Amino acid sequence: MSKPLQFFGSLPMATRLLLLFSFVTLLILSSISPSFSKDQNGKTKPVSEDDDEDLRFLEEAHDDHNAASHLQYPDSDQFDNEDGPDDEDFENFGDFDGSDADQYKQPVVDEKDVVVLMEGNFSDVIEKNKFVMVEFYAPWCGHCQALAPEYAAAATELKGENVVLAKIDASEENELAQKYDVQGFPTVHFFIDGVHKPYPGQRTKDAIVTWIKKKIGPGIYNVTTLDDAERILTSESKVVLGYLNSLVGPESEEFAAASRLEDDVNFYQTVNPDVAKLFHIDSRVKRPALVLVKKEAEKLSYFDGQFVKSEISKFVFANKLPLVTNFTRENAPSIFESQIKKQLLLFATSNNSVKVISVFQEAAKLFKGKLIFVYVEMDNEDVGKPVSDYFGITGDGPKVLAYTGNDDAKKFVLEKEVTLDNLKAFGEDFIEDKLKPFYKSDPIPETNDGDVKIVVGNNFDEIVLDESKDVLLEIYAPWCGHCQALEPTYNKLAKHLRGIESIVIAKMDGTTNEHPRAKSDGFPTILFFPAGSKSFDPITVDADRTVVAFYKFLKKHASISFKLEKPASTTKKTESSGVKDASDSSFDDVKDEL
Repeated sequence: MSKPLQFFGSLPMATRLLLLFSFVTLLILSSISPSFSKDQNGKTKPVSEDDDEDLRFLEEAHDDHNAASHLQYPDSDQFDNEDGPDDEDFENFGDFDGSDADQYKQPVVDEKDVVVLMEGNFSDVIEKNKFVMVEFYAPWCGHCQALAPEYAAAATELKGENVVLAKIDASEENELAQKYDVQGFPTVHFFIDGVHKPYPGQRTKDAIVTWIKKKIGPGIYNVTTLDDAERILTSESKVVLGYLNSLVGPESEEFAAASRLEDDVNFYQTVNPDVAKLFHIDSRVKRPALVLVKKEAEKLSYFDGQFVKSEISKFVFANKLPLVTNFTRENAPSIFESQIKKQLLLFATSNNSVKVISVFQEAAKLFKGKLIFVYVEMDNEDVGKPVSDYFGITGDGPKVLAYTGNDDAKKFVLEKEVTLDNLKAFGEDFIEDKLKPFYKSDPIPETNDGDVKIVVGNNFDEIVLDESKDVLLEIYAPWCGHCQALEPTYNKLAKHLRGIESIVIAKMDGTTNEHPRAKSDGFPTILFFPAGSKSFDPITVDADRTVVAFYKFLKKHASISFKLEKPASTTKKTESSGVKDASDSSFDDVKDEL
């Protein structure tokens, strides 16, 4: 017998029983008391059950070939960015461009008048020139390649003016790009005495030249001869002419001040009756008079308000766009960067548009300055079809959709026939926020028995917003390589948790389904909706993309506590190892001794 046991046996019986009772009590307390560890500051803290839990079995490989939740994705090498092809275009419809930068053929561009900037000469050029326009670009950017010939042509036309047009490769000059908060390409800033502001206009030569001339010039131009008047009417798509009593004085000053508020329209003034007549102003009219001339269906708009800056600007703003704008890449900025955010979009094929476009134009007259009317040609493969897909519009049309713009991005569908009366009522309800939003949705699955539940727009409330369930939702895109890489991990997590009734693991194709509670900043986006808290915003899951990390996240955030049973195979492995817990071994020794 060992010495400790000999000593124990030599003690009186009462003492031995007291010691034995104390020892057993300590063993029991140690088995139910929390363990302690030290945190990063060296302070003692209890170790949670999760920290002690052996989660290695979660990462063990198992056969997923029969999982009903398997995602059918294309080759993961098809795309290499997390947000997908031309993500800026799909996240921000105002910059829509269906082009693929890899397929874009670089045009031959004469950029002899564009100054190349780098870290070494940037400050010098900005300091020595009162007016400088700077384009921050990336060589691989399709938008930048499309802008290049327009920008170069603008630089050549403005040569000799008091302005410099320059460009800087932001992919090389990272510090300058960060300093000027370049978030996408191209980003164009205009510097006046070193102070910069973003260029808000269209990416065309004429728009750039007109905008810059407004900034560096007097704002208005005199027209004294018929030759000048004819040249202006021939070369410009929209102009404003003021028929004044004098080319100087209060009237001209108000006119010039209004001009500076409208960057994309040139303002001209005259006192010549023949020039006024050429611009369709009656020479006998009371002056000052004002007309906006456009090369559109509604060619002429006459001003009848008070001749002051604010009223003139308001009139031009409300009338400068066409009654109906045909959607193209070139005019997208003028639509989506307008101060008028709400839009009515007509979707129709070229054959079907003939019978409704005139009705659409008549309706547009009723909402000038309040709504922008846009026609999308659905059978235009280059632009119209991608735009239709973006909005979830199928078929041949005609279909009318109201859109609140990029900031809010709500859509509303006219369910009635496209008539003037229906458009009028629809437009008025849209302005007064009386319409019910439309959200894209795939058909609800006939069966949904997989470990990962399929969510679409029309069953989102039923599955995700079920207050009795903790729901983990992945918003993915079929072409997203990162989503494909996550798939086996997500499936494995769902398989482990299939027996937990309170937890739902779900996925939704974010390219074909929408819901106001499912906001994604890219793909994949993973959101957690705790049970009993569905009226609050979901929790964005930023955990590592491993089964263990997802499991720990759910243990921490789930409203309904759960316990995951280890697989039988794992339990058997532990039992066959022959390793016993130290406290169990000690207790057995004492029990044997008794």
